[in-house]
Amino acid sequence: MRAGIAAVFVAALALAGCTGDTQPQAGTSASAASGVPSGTAPSYAPGAAGAGDRYFPTYGNGGYDVAGYDLKLKYDTATGRLQGTATISATATQDLSSLHFDLAHLTASRVTVDGKAATARAEKNELVVTPSAGIVKDRGFTVVVEYAGVPEALVNKDLGAGGWQRTKDGGFAVGQPESASTWFPVNDHPKDKATFKLEMTVPDGVEALSNGVPGPRRTAGGWTTWTWTESKPMASYLTTVAIGQYRVQNTTHAGKPMVVAIPETLAENGPADQSLALTGEVADFLATKFGPYPFDSYGGVVIDDPRVPYALETQSRPVYGSVFFETKPDTMVVAHELAHQWFGNSVAITRWQDIWLNEGFARYAEWLWQEHKGGPTVQQTFDRSYGGIDWEVPIGDPGPARIFDDAVYDRGALLVHALRRTIGDGPFFALVQSWPAEHRDGNATTEQFIAAAEKASGKDLDAFFQGWLFGETAQPKP
Repeated sequence: MRAGIAAVFVAALALAGCTGDTQPQAGTSASAASGVPSGTAPSYAPGAAGAGDRYFPTYGNGGYDVAGYDLKLKYDTATGRLQGTATISATATQDLSSLHFDLAHLTASRVTVDGKAATARAEKNELVVTPSAGIVKDRGFTVVVEYAGVPEALVNKDLGAGGWQRTKDGGFAVGQPESASTWFPVNDHPKDKATFKLEMTVPDGVEALSNGVPGPRRTAGGWTTWTWTESKPMASYLTTVAIGQYRVQNTTHAGKPMVVAIPETLAENGPADQSLALTGEVADFLATKFGPYPFDSYGGVVIDDPRVPYALETQSRPVYGSVFFETKPDTMVVAHELAHQWFGNSVAITRWQDIWLNEGFARYAEWLWQEHKGGPTVQQTFDRSYGGIDWEVPIGDPGPARIFDDAVYDRGALLVHALRRTIGDGPFFALVQSWPAEHRDGNATTEQFIAAAEKASGKDLDAFFQGWLFGETAQPKP
């Protein structure tokens, strides 16, 4: 996301539940279908109502790992009502008597687990599901949730509002660190990455854009269904949908689909079109620095709405606020968001305090692109930026209210360049290619990056990272 503004959300709003069978008792035997060996008594317990992140303890959930989300939804642009079915494939990481999904403002009407009716109740932003029989550890299972309602944004007093936003001609959903729960039941924390498939049905003449590779469209009875598939696992906050009046350009780049969508409210062939037309060129340049592009599609979506004064690195198809293209093309923001495809999306953070790994490298990508296009060198940008840093913000642990502070972006980029100067160009560029390759489609931490940097350079970098990440005074220029 661009520095200065973030869309992040948390709220405590009740939603109605649905009923089914009763909760299994802890310590009882599972049915034969559960796969429990004869004579073994599972120790069933509820999954945690939070992933345990120190910054946002209630975000996400515990007790299971999601493999994929398959959403079949319908959105009425006239009423703002969303309805449909979410099919969630997961594996238990403990013996489960019940489990939580994050879901806000929407009402579940029917829930099944492996085809059998389950009990579901609402607890603030949580949908608590109790299957008819316990789920043993390491067993795969499928939850189907039928739900509906008028989705709304969530609000965080420190970081702003975001999630689902209704517009005159449709709506959109973007944001971090929490967004997905405003439009589908989800384990809403980046450490539980999953594949994603969306079928979104909207009135004829309205476009519906999302992540991944576009599929066939179906039209019937005045409604059109748009299909999108992201086959690479992604963090839930990277899911997006944009519904409204768009000029959609479907092309290919490097043998992969390229989808660019510009609102009809913006001038045709204007700054937004000109900027996003360089998506392929920017991605190819970044691939020379960071390694092969990690996803199966390219593109970008622009949203023309004053509530989106930022850009967001949604997976395979970044979202840009039109504010970046009001007067002239802005390819720096394109470079920033595309860099996240390597740093933040393919390699996702495990905990929110490590957000510098995403934003520092994305800001540094801006500097690399600027130099590549004949602008100031990276060193010149480093020198200019050095004097404007708020050194009192320890970017390795900035606190939940400051994860999108300017310092996380700028000091993060300064750290990246200082590391380059400290270990040399050869080890540095080997590192920034091996890191996304070795952790592709996974998650990582600051500690793992430090270890990788030391391995690539053969140097003890503990003091370097301690100062640049946690020091609260200006760090010496290397």
